Amino acid sequence: MPKIVDHEQYRKELLGKCFDLFAQKGYGSITMRQISQGLGVSTGTVYHYFSSKQALFEQLVEETCQQDLVMALAELEGTKTLKESMVALGRYLAKNEEYFIKWTYLWVDFCQHQDSKEIPGNNIFKRANQRYHQAACDFFGIQDPVLATFILSFIDGLLLRKLQGDEMIDFSEQCALLGEILTAYRGQESEFRSQNLGVRI
Repeated sequence: MPKIVDHEQYRKELLGKCFDLFAQKGYGSITMRQISQGLGVSTGTVYHYFSSKQALFEQLVEETCQQDLVMALAELEGTKTLKESMVALGRYLAKNEEYFIKWTYLWVDFCQHQDSKEIPGNNIFKRANQRYHQAACDFFGIQDPVLATFILSFIDGLLLRKLQGDEMIDFSEQCALLGEILTAYRGQESEFRSQNLGVRI
């Protein structure tokens, strides 16, 4: 009886192994042949599931985005305030520091090998960014899209500083500080709105 292959599951298994291969050699240096060797499958098998190295990387981005959000949600579960959520986020980043540094390096390397005008129009990257943005709103209980963008930019900045070798960066410390800053900001914002509402009345 022929073996029944769950192609979607197999594709995900291949993707799961590809992250380390990309991280070891970098997006620009690794070839599809090297990827197939690293996966222990034929080049034809890799091309069957992924039409090109870029297509493989794009699917890796999509899969990784989903996994990251599930793991982050588990870490932040049970937090009740913005400050608590930010502390939990710092813990999550610190616990997975090596992974996030590799992913940041890999993303920068990928961008270096692309036309900068094409990246913003890529639907997969747009979708991933929208998911991260929505998650920031959901995780931290905020409705202001500008504030959600600020938090994501803050996280990206921490990771880039770490990538540059800045030993002063402590994820837990920085996120706890941001939690305090945002809590104070939102308190002042609410007070300002209340005052304005009182003036209008």
